[in-house]
Amino acid sequence: MASDFCESCSRLLRDLAERLRRVWGEFEYKLKGSFREIAQCTCFGNAPERRTAQDLSSLQRMHDDEIPVFNQRRLQALCRLAASQNADLQMTVAIYYLHISHHLNSPLPDAFIEPIMALLLSPDPDVQKTTSFTLVNLLANDNVCKESVIEMGMLVPLLELFQSGDPSAQCHSCACVAMLASSESNRDAILVDGIIPLLALAKSYDPAEQQNAAWALLYLTQSDWSTRLLCQAGAIPVLVLLLQSSSSEVQFYSCTALCNIAADQEHRPKLLSIGGHYLSKSLLTLLSSSVQKNSAQACRCLQILSKNVWVQEQLMELNCVSPLKALLRSLNAAWIKSALTLLCTLSAQPANCDILVSEGVLREIGQLLHHPRSNSALISQSCQIITDLCSACMDEQAVTESLCLSGLLRVLLSPSLSDETLVHVTLCLHHLMTWDGLRAKLSGSVTPEQVWRLVELSGQTRSSQLSYSSAAVIHMFGLTGDSLHLLRPHYGAVSKYLLLFLRRKEVKFQQLGIATMVKLRNDGDFLTAVTNAELEAELCNVHAQTEETRQLLRRIQPPPPASGSSSP
Repeated sequence: MASDFCESCSRLLRDLAERLRRVWGEFEYKLKGSFREIAQCTCFGNAPERRTAQDLSSLQRMHDDEIPVFNQRRLQALCRLAASQNADLQMTVAIYYLHISHHLNSPLPDAFIEPIMALLLSPDPDVQKTTSFTLVNLLANDNVCKESVIEMGMLVPLLELFQSGDPSAQCHSCACVAMLASSESNRDAILVDGIIPLLALAKSYDPAEQQNAAWALLYLTQSDWSTRLLCQAGAIPVLVLLLQSSSSEVQFYSCTALCNIAADQEHRPKLLSIGGHYLSKSLLTLLSSSVQKNSAQACRCLQILSKNVWVQEQLMELNCVSPLKALLRSLNAAWIKSALTLLCTLSAQPANCDILVSEGVLREIGQLLHHPRSNSALISQSCQIITDLCSACMDEQAVTESLCLSGLLRVLLSPSLSDETLVHVTLCLHHLMTWDGLRAKLSGSVTPEQVWRLVELSGQTRSSQLSYSSAAVIHMFGLTGDSLHLLRPHYGAVSKYLLLFLRRKEVKFQQLGIATMVKLRNDGDFLTAVTNAELEAELCNVHAQTEETRQLLRRIQPPPPASGSSSP
């Protein structure tokens, strides 16, 4: 059956099940001996105790079965032990059910589900926790009918485990409720007995109850079915209110739950229907939180919602830039990425760019490019923001005063960047060099190592786009004075990539190669250093192809309209 859990939860549950299987082997061996000794003890002299001994002996034989055998006698033994007021006897039954939940390959008979209900109602928290994990296994493997679990009234004790304070029990109970919610026939029961009580609990003035409820609501947003039921039950306004909680954990749980809900486009209209900019204001308040994980999560939620232009207008009106700049200064790459992702969305709208530039976003991006921990993803996003801002806002001085130019040149030398990221860097450099002032500044500040890196990237054959964009940056240099001096030691490598460009079928490569050669031929050192006959021959081939194309175009050129022709 398809899993209702995310990949992370599925992996964690598999790991936990595997660990329990390893522990079970050792425990099972010890358990058999304990059963044998208890059954032989004189304490079981009277009739009720004799019956308990017989039940334990029966349970031992169940453990010995390679394939679980379900009959009336064993059912009666399980029911009696599960209903016992003795926590040790109940735990024995709970462990037996946990054992079969790992080995059962067929549905568990409905009658054998009844003892599970008694175990969930046990006053012993360890019995409840073990039983709830058993139920997770049985539901996940389709060994029990979801409708039968609801009909037996297990939903109420499962929900009570939300308030147990035990993280494992809470996790197990939430997993059960999420899987039960995947059955459409259970929808009303989950709403009445599950979600509505949870929402009421979330409004509690007790911080512990509020936190447990927020955590449970978050867990339920990891399943499509239960998320849909949450939204139908009115969970969104409750979660938005929880963003204002005095507890940072409640804030985090509710914000993460809203992120999960917003990820499904079906639910976004409900999120955006909360009036008076209330959701945007609440998330922006959280964005300014001193608890950075809450700030980053609020940023992630805003980024999802900001695909709506109306939300972007709200954010710009509410001054979202300051908290985003604070996130860019954090040391956590994931939080920086959240801020950059939202800034990418905002900068893609030209109407936002003037404000973003005036608020100093370029300065923060420049600082980020000089940070040694910047990775490929962060650098690619930074390049996109720089390009968008500079395309919409012709503020050459803002770029000059930032560290963006030197930062872009610096990251060129990073050995860990992917080719895709290097394409972003070189395209951004090329875009900036279309401005005369920035081109002059770059030509005067580039280092020998950076020039060689551009030549090297122009000649690589892994990525044609990277080769072209790197060569385009070299062509944009004035190729006079200092920049020409730095390029001279690499004329041999330059001639090789120019030859490759001339041989390519794409016209843009040929044109860039020829344009670069035109500039370099003004330098006598280039003519002296380059004695490559192949380069000259390839130039002749390109010239011949161009002339042939010109002749063909002349042959299909339409005749000029006849002069003095009369209109019909």
